[in-house]
This record gives sequence, C-alpha cells and structure tokens, in this order.
Amino acid sequence: MGWRTIMISQHAKVSLTAGNLVIQTDSDRLHVPVDQVNVLLIQTLQAVITTAAVAALTEEHVKIIFTGRDGQPICETAECYPRLRTAALVTSQVNWPHDRIANLWTRVVAAKMANQITVADFLGAETQGLRDEVDKLELNDTTNREAVVARQYFPLLFGEDFSRSDLVPENAALNYGYSILLSLVDRVIVSRGYLTCFGIHHKNAGNGFNLGSDLMEPFRPIIDYWVAQQKINDLTPDVKFGLVRLFDLEMIYQGKKELFSNVVEKYVGQCLK
Repeated sequence: MGWRTIMISQHAKVSLTAGNLVIQTDSDRLHVPVDQVNVLLIQTLQAVITTAAVAALTEEHVKIIFTGRDGQPICETAECYPRLRTAALVTSQVNWPHDRIANLWTRVVAAKMANQITVADFLGAETQGLRDEVDKLELNDTTNREAVVARQYFPLLFGEDFSRSDLVPENAALNYGYSILLSLVDRVIVSRGYLTCFGIHHKNAGNGFNLGSDLMEPFRPIIDYWVAQQKINDLTPDVKFGLVRLFDLEMIYQGKKELFSNVVEKYVGQCLK
C-alpha cells in the first residue's frame, strides 16, 4: 500500500498517464505514482476525476473520499471484490468465536481509554476520575466504561459545558478527522478480504462500516489532541489540511518509528489476525 495522502481543494482534473496520477490545476501539474497513494481526498466540488484514474487507484486499494457542500466527507470508493476475499474467509468472519470477540473488544477499549488519559495528561487535566473508571473495565466492557469515560473526557478537553452533540466548530473538526480515520481503517479491512459491515461491538444494521468503527477507537484521541490545541472558529481549509496531515505524523509503534497511516495498517492487520 502507498503512503501519501493527497488533498485536492481547488479546481482540478485528476487523470491517469503511464501509471501516474496526473493532477492538473489552474496553475500547476503534479505527477504522482499510483502505488505511492494511500488516500485521495477530493475536498472541492470543482474537481473532476477520470474513470481510468478511479480504476487504477481502486486496484491499488486507494481510498477516494469525496466531500459534500458542507465540506464533510460524504462518500468514498469501496472495492467490490478484493483479491483476498473468499467465501471461506467471509464465513469465518461471520462465525468469529464470541470469546475472541470479547477479548479483542476489551483490549480495544482499554487502549482507547489509555490514550484518552494520555491526551488529558498532556493538556494538564486532572485524570484520576478517568483512571478510576479504567479500573472497573470488565471483559467485553459489559458495564460500558467506554461511554462513562467519554462523558468525563471531552469536557476535560473542551470545557465543562461541552457535549459531542453540540453544533460547534470543534465537533465539526472532530467528525472530519474521524471520517478520514475510519476510511483508512476500512481500507485495510477491505484489502484483506474482510467485510466492514460485520462489527465486533457496533451492530447498527444501517452502518456499512461497523468493523471499522470498532477498530478505529484507540486512534480517536490523536484527533482529539490536535483539535483541542487549536482555536477553531470554523471548519476552514487550513483546519482540514491540518487534520489530513496528521496521518503523516511519525510515532513509535512496537519499538519502531512509523507513519501514523502505516501504524493503522499494521494494527488493523494484527486485530484481524
């Protein structure tokens, strides 16, 4: 898989020439090898993309994400028949053992909580209340400590009156970042032949990305941390660009320095294994 996240935010034409993605704007012309692309984010309604480019990017498991009039991601491409998808693999996914599902979800929630505490610590908040809830975590999070921690965590970052249901710029930025993160996780799931609609915790029949919604959880605090450090009055192109650039962040994962996008790929692969 590639490593570049490309964001198009102005009038442009995206086409394919000799295995290269060609991005022609009003003032420039950029050539990028298709196999280097991880995500193509088309952040404007004034861009066109050829079917040849779409087909070539899809063959390389590249996510193409389109945004709507409000600037939020509205749809993305998904492969119909990944090379690794077989009836046996899908059958095994549908019949994953309940004890393994419970174990994995517990570890996912524990990792998310640990990262939320780290973020709150970085921002100088009092985290003892969060730590007390982590100590109550049970197998499969049967008492829903994840939700209890979230209700305490976000006010620590954004103020005691903050709610994730508020129509405020901070929530718009969080939702934007989460949407890109979900697309990256879904991309790995699909490339390995699994179905995104069968989750281990999320079971919404109307959600085609339940499994991605599950596995993305430990990485949400990275988005939270960035947004909490900004003065956001609106979801401007600069804010969106900053969120997209997060996925080029370098971090230490299993003792090695990796790009955020590569860490997501390895982590999701290990969860599925």
